[in-house]
Amino acid sequence: MSDTKMNTQRLDHLQSVIHADIAAGLYHGAVIKIARGGKVALDVAIGAHDAGQTRPLQKDSVFSIFSITKAFTNILTLRAIEEGRYGLTTRISDLVPDFSGGARNNIEMFHLLSHQSGIPIIFEVKPGMYIDRFDEMVAAVCEVVQPAEPPGVHVAYSPLVNHVLMAEALRRTDPKKRSYRDIVQQDLLTPLQMRDTSVGLRADLKKRKVVPDFRGNYPIGHRGHSNLGPNGAFEEEDAEMPWVGIASTVPDMFRLAEMLRQNGTLDGTRILSPAMLELARRNWTGEKPNELYTMRAKERGWPEYPAYIGLGFSLRGTAMCRHMFGTLASPGTFGNYGAGTTLYWVDPERDLTFVCLSAGVMESNANIERFQKLSDIVLSAVE
Repeated sequence: MSDTKMNTQRLDHLQSVIHADIAAGLYHGAVIKIARGGKVALDVAIGAHDAGQTRPLQKDSVFSIFSITKAFTNILTLRAIEEGRYGLTTRISDLVPDFSGGARNNIEMFHLLSHQSGIPIIFEVKPGMYIDRFDEMVAAVCEVVQPAEPPGVHVAYSPLVNHVLMAEALRRTDPKKRSYRDIVQQDLLTPLQMRDTSVGLRADLKKRKVVPDFRGNYPIGHRGHSNLGPNGAFEEEDAEMPWVGIASTVPDMFRLAEMLRQNGTLDGTRILSPAMLELARRNWTGEKPNELYTMRAKERGWPEYPAYIGLGFSLRGTAMCRHMFGTLASPGTFGNYGAGTTLYWVDPERDLTFVCLSAGVMESNANIERFQKLSDIVLSAVE
C-alpha cells in the first residue's frame, strides 16, 4: 500500500490489463491519472497514437476530448446561473429568441442540462454541413430543430443541440460580449491553469495531438471549413464547437476534475459554489432510461438501465447495471465522457479522482465494457 492508501498491486494489474487490451487491438493506447485525496497514485502513458504502435503516447499528449467538451459548457452555464444572469427555470427562448415559438418556448435551462428537453437525438443538424463555425451551427439549430415532445417526458442524450443553445445563451448574456472561446479561456482555462487545453486545436498543441482514429465507430463525419478530411473539424485551429471541440491533456483534465472533487475550488480559485455542485450532483432523471443508450443496449440484448443524470454530470446511481464509472463506484460518483475514448469521474465517498484519455475510438457498447472494467479495477485498489 502506498501513502495514497491505494493498493499498488491492483494498480500494476490495471496497467497489465491495458497492455493486454492494446495487444488485442481494442484500442491503441491510454494516458491515465488516478489520485486519492489529491495525492497521485498512478500517472502513466501506455501504448501509442496509432494501431501500428509507431508513435508512443506521452503523459502530455493532446487529445480531442469529444463530448467531455460539454462539461466545460455545463460548468460555465452553472457559473452563469450563480452570477444571476439567468436561472435553471429560465426558458431558452427568452435567452435565444431565434429559438422560439411553439413547443420550443417550454424548454428551460434545467431541461437542457439534464437532457430532458424533448429535442430528438440529433447527430447532424444538416447532413454533411461544416460544423466548426459556431455562428453557422446556431443558425442551423434555430432554423431546423424542433422538439419531438414536451420537456421532462423522456431522457434523450443530446449529442449537440443542447450545448449549441447553452453556449449561445452564455455568449448573449455575457457582460463583456465575448466569444465562446474567450469565455472558456478566461473563465475556466486560465484560472485553473489548464495551459494545454484549447477551444479548437491551438497551433502550439498540434505536434502533440492524437488525431482521432474512428475506425468506423461513429455514425457521421465532422467536417471543417479547411477540408482536412471527414473528421477534419477536430484539427481546425479556429473551430468553436461547444459540444465536442475542445482539445486537452490528462494533466489539464485532472485539474478540472480536482476542482470538482474539492467542491468547486482549486488552489484558492473558486469556479463553482458547493451549493451549486450539490444540486448538480443530484439525480434529476430518476429511474428513467437514456433513450440513446437504450437503443444501443438493444444491439447487445442488454436490459434497459437508468440514465442517472444530474445538471450536466453523469452519475453512477444505485442500479446494478453496465456503467463506465464501474459497478463498485459509490452512488454519488459523477463525471463526463466522450465518444469511445475519454472519461473522468470523481468518487466523493472515496475521495478518488480518475482521468483517462485514450487513442483509437471504440464502439459505444465496447467502450462501456472497457471503462467499467478499468474503473472497477481502480475502485478495487482503494484500501
